[in-house]
Amino acid sequence: MYDFVIVGGGSAGCVLANRLSADPSVRVLVLEAGRSDFPWDVFIHMPAALMFPIGSRFYDWKYESEPEPHLNGRRVYHARGKVLGGSSSINGMIFQRGNPLDYERWAADPGMETWDHAHCLPYFKRMENCTADPGTAFRGHDGPLALERGPADGPLFTAFFEAARQAGYPLTDDVNGYRQEGFAPFDRNIRRGRRLSAARAYLHPVKRRPNLTVRTRALVTRVLFEGGRAVGVECDGRTVRAGEVILCGGAINTPQLLQLSGVGDAGELRAAGVRPVHDLPGVGENLQDHLEVYVQYGCRRPVSMQPAMKWRNRPWIGARWLFLRSGPGATNHFEAGGFVRGNDEVAYPNLMFHFLPVAVRYDGSAPAGGHGYQVHIGPMYSDARGSVKIKSPDPRVRPALRFNYLSTGQDRREWVEAVRVARDILNQPAMEEFNAGELSPGPSVRTDQEILDWVARDAETALHPSCTARMGVGEGAVVDPLSMRVHGLEGLRVVDASVMPYVTNGNIYAPVMMVAEKAADLVLGNTPLPPERVEFYRHPGRAGAPPGPAPAPSG
Repeated sequence: MYDFVIVGGGSAGCVLANRLSADPSVRVLVLEAGRSDFPWDVFIHMPAALMFPIGSRFYDWKYESEPEPHLNGRRVYHARGKVLGGSSSINGMIFQRGNPLDYERWAADPGMETWDHAHCLPYFKRMENCTADPGTAFRGHDGPLALERGPADGPLFTAFFEAARQAGYPLTDDVNGYRQEGFAPFDRNIRRGRRLSAARAYLHPVKRRPNLTVRTRALVTRVLFEGGRAVGVECDGRTVRAGEVILCGGAINTPQLLQLSGVGDAGELRAAGVRPVHDLPGVGENLQDHLEVYVQYGCRRPVSMQPAMKWRNRPWIGARWLFLRSGPGATNHFEAGGFVRGNDEVAYPNLMFHFLPVAVRYDGSAPAGGHGYQVHIGPMYSDARGSVKIKSPDPRVRPALRFNYLSTGQDRREWVEAVRVARDILNQPAMEEFNAGELSPGPSVRTDQEILDWVARDAETALHPSCTARMGVGEGAVVDPLSMRVHGLEGLRVVDASVMPYVTNGNIYAPVMMVAEKAADLVLGNTPLPPERVEFYRHPGRAGAPPGPAPAPSG
């Protein structure tokens, strides 16, 4: 019998394991379906090796979407971490809080008043150890999550920042500070040349606590109920009893497990062969994500990271990282980028850029063997909504993932803006000495329709699925924002990316960790950290306005 069973040893689960087990009077069990993040596993811990776990059955659950009707029927590949630390053990290590107005948008929904920026900021600060910050009111310095600021040095980074300025976009001191809008070096979850996953930051330092048990390769197949109360889980055919069950499986696994356990739309559950326990139609709805493309250019001068991609150089790179924790192996290469508004109608940035001094896809494949550079670009506030729905009562059958990318007029309009802004920056005079021509999409793609056709053919997910068990009250809400409990049930809470009502502006690892830090206080009944009302940048004339009307969750 445990006081808390945490289902999922990913980003949120590691935070909760640490914070809940700090009370020696409670017993905490973490059940992770993947394997351990062994300290000798170079593919996890070397930052530059991030391309290797993606697509490997040893590290990745390898989800695929259903055929996407607006992407020519393509199935979009979705990597999710199959290892302790979850996706934080295989992701790009980029730390972005999102825009402060993201949380003002959250708080504008009924019942969400305590999730505004002022209430979230103390929890961002509690988890951070940001050495690059000089001591502003925005950043934390004593938390377990050490952050390194990308050096972003070298001629290509220098030229890119100047090109952004020439195109009319500002530079900013810190995209996680007072002003997100603009371009700057990025914070990364790297410490002394090594990936700092949620497991390494939060879980491993406390694994020896006598009241904390962590089990890997432990697949939870069902939450067990007695009446309207969760009393445990079924794991690999055995029953584990718990005072409370906390689901931390992420925006795909959490709604799948809820539905397998009989929590969801009753009619759809019966059709899938599952007996309903609690009719909650919002489970699995409201799925949101970020889609991205790579705008790639050849480089005239031999100053890119292309030599580091050659197999003959990798032994030297690996040895330098192994013994010195330095060199090309010690960086994720996502060292800089920025956030801009693609039009004058939005209140705050709706486009995100990552700049890389090499032309390469996320999985390591490249369109050409020569020197190059690229930006990853995509809209942050698509109003497309999708769903996660089980197809079978068998937990090993993957759920149907429908994202509905490019399905709305706003989405298509912002995609055209995104590609045109990227080209504008990369063709400024500052880039002229490096610009050897566009590799992708290439000069043949010019009109709005040609851009959309290319996006439909070439875009990939940025790996930010979220919002499928959203916090709130009323129709469509799944989780109570004051307790993290599933509406209408006792003993069952959700803490992960699925509870976000709207996806944030940027990579979602940092917001998920913040949600887990705040949720730990709610679960334990601690007095929440007091709100910190600090001024943040608001674009003149549109201060506080949301990025657009929030659509109803899709059916």
